[in-house]
Amino acid sequence: MHISAKADYATRALLELACEPARPLTCEAMASSQQVPFRFLKSVVGELRRAGLVRSQRGCEGGYWLGRPADEITLLDVARAVDGELITLRGESLAGLDYPGPAAGLPGVWRRLEADAAALLGGTTLAALLPAAAGGQLSHKGAV
Repeated sequence: MHISAKADYATRALLELACEPARPLTCEAMASSQQVPFRFLKSVVGELRRAGLVRSQRGCEGGYWLGRPADEITLLDVARAVDGELITLRGESLAGLDYPGPAAGLPGVWRRLEADAAALLGGTTLAALLPAAAGGQLSHKGAV
């Protein structure tokens, strides 16, 4: 399986925002804190904004905030916001995948893998990943 840099950086940026929900953070601050490329993160945050996972405000008091509470944003939400399909095969959805002969059972394995990954990611919230001091509840549903 492949986890994209977009999904990783998006999640890390959202966790930065979840740690300080009362004040906005700039892309520069998040990129510096997480040691990720600023220009790439700026693009990723734009996708998160379009998906409603962050909100923004321009100006000297501006920056980004979470678009919803951290306990309402799952890793599945993040992955789908920046990558679309959770798992693809050669860039195609697994939905219509069909193989002939002895490989006929393989598409079912790929779809089960996708369903299991979606269940794990869908059950893991940003809040569950936060350190206890920042409001995280590691015993919360979805803790990994």
